[in-house]
Amino acid sequence: MKLALTLGALMALSAPSLALASGCVHDKQVMTCAEGMKLDISSGTCVPDATA
Repeated sequence: MKLALTLGALMALSAPSLALASGCVHDKQVMTCAEGMKLDISSGTCVPDATA
């Protein structure tokens, strides 16, 4: 009885953590630059836009 109760408690405590860890995807972020700037793909930074 103690074993089943202990296992049930561990499962209840670990389930939310596992669900949150598997649901996070950070590889698709969109970067925006301020007005008059554009994104330089090679460096990943905003640079002044020569056409503005």
